[in-house]
Amino acid sequence: MLDIRFATARSASGAVAVVVPSGSPSAALDLLKLGPADLDECATFLEDVEHSGSAGSVHILPRPGRKPSRLLFVGIGDGDESGWRAAGAALARKARAETSLRVLVPQDTPPEAVRGLAEGLWLASYRFRLADDAEPDPLRRVTVALPGGGAPTDSLERALDQARAVVTATVLARDLTNMPSDRKTPAWFARQVVKAAAGVPGLTVEVREPAYLAAQGFNAILAVGRGATTERGPRLVELSWRPRGAKRHVVLVGKGITFDTGGICIKPLSGMKLMRKDMGGAAAVIGATLAAAAMRLPVRVTALTPLAENALSGDSMRPGDVVTHYGGLTSEILNTDAEGRLVLGDAMAYAVRRLRPDVMIDLATLTGAQGVALGKQTAAMYSHSDALAGALAAAAAASGESVWRMPLSEDYAAELGGDLTDLVNSTDIGAGSLLAALYLREFTGSVRDSWAHFDMSSPAWSDANDGELTKGATGWGVRTLTRWLEATAA
Repeated sequence: MLDIRFATARSASGAVAVVVPSGSPSAALDLLKLGPADLDECATFLEDVEHSGSAGSVHILPRPGRKPSRLLFVGIGDGDESGWRAAGAALARKARAETSLRVLVPQDTPPEAVRGLAEGLWLASYRFRLADDAEPDPLRRVTVALPGGGAPTDSLERALDQARAVVTATVLARDLTNMPSDRKTPAWFARQVVKAAAGVPGLTVEVREPAYLAAQGFNAILAVGRGATTERGPRLVELSWRPRGAKRHVVLVGKGITFDTGGICIKPLSGMKLMRKDMGGAAAVIGATLAAAAMRLPVRVTALTPLAENALSGDSMRPGDVVTHYGGLTSEILNTDAEGRLVLGDAMAYAVRRLRPDVMIDLATLTGAQGVALGKQTAAMYSHSDALAGALAAAAAASGESVWRMPLSEDYAAELGGDLTDLVNSTDIGAGSLLAALYLREFTGSVRDSWAHFDMSSPAWSDANDGELTKGATGWGVRTLTRWLEATAA
């Protein structure tokens, strides 16, 4: 990650970025301590390029032989957090070839602006590298400078720390999701969680292996994972952040299919190429829990990740098979490619029975129907609670992620009943995202009215660099969940 810190001394060498509010390019000139001729040059340049100050717009003025040698004028739009985030992301790309960058900001810059700027810089500069010795980008340090080299307030320093905690967790989620599935077995994922939590006070990890899952009745997780080799067998990871004095317990459940062939109902190549991302929900809930611990939020958080590889072999589950979930509900398998809801059902039933949460939220790269309805950037959200849905939507908006609340229509619930079982895991009537949510609702028990489900299959992956997103895994959900946990803990 970039080294981002507040400047402790003024320096005019190298590249300098200046923030430009929407419609007020002259405000940027007030931040520059340059002579009249240089200021006139800058004013003329801004006029010539018609810099509007729109969020994320950048124009570069080269100044060979002078200090600073390059000026980057970056728009922050209306100056809200999203505008500053867009500015940070744009600078990360435009200044990638620099070795260092100084960003001049106004004296009255609010904490949320610093948080947005830092998040944009860090997230847009992310690169997934398989090799530890891969060549890093030249840009290694960014300093944020207040006028006159003034010292930042405690609130500004805290905002930078918050951004660092969230981005560190998002980067981990991206790394986990980007990892090719020849390496990313359920056991490998579990080891990464143990490694990330090691030495953090208040964090504990339990990894449940197949023998435990069989003894305790996690039969759906086992059914999905039984087509894989023993070395790639299923796991259930429980990561807990339990601070003293916490009065509210939130359980986050994330789908963790480390690769999804579709099983016997096999996917075509076009549907299988990116299935290393099918554990994006698990990565997000782990990341959010780690962020809560890093920020020392006074709310108890437990992340559950049911992990399995949905592989194709002679022992794979078949259409028509019946599984008994943890807690006793039964499901008939009508589509082996609707496996995510099966593993989530086991984990959610366990959460309700054993962990007794006040709120339960699940995240899953669950259905292609989500992308059909809402596209690549917006996750589908389902909840019976207006208050919870509203708070999560507000957290998503503040964090720079996008959600849209979808209806939990009772008209379709009867379609999930089976002839042999309580539930069937698939139907042929359409409404795929909604029916998956209704299926999961059957495992919410006493927290049905304090539960939310995110179907985030498409937003988990970006096909191109876009704002703070880089091509590949997005880590979707870490920012939304963490921002919501912050508000919950306030």
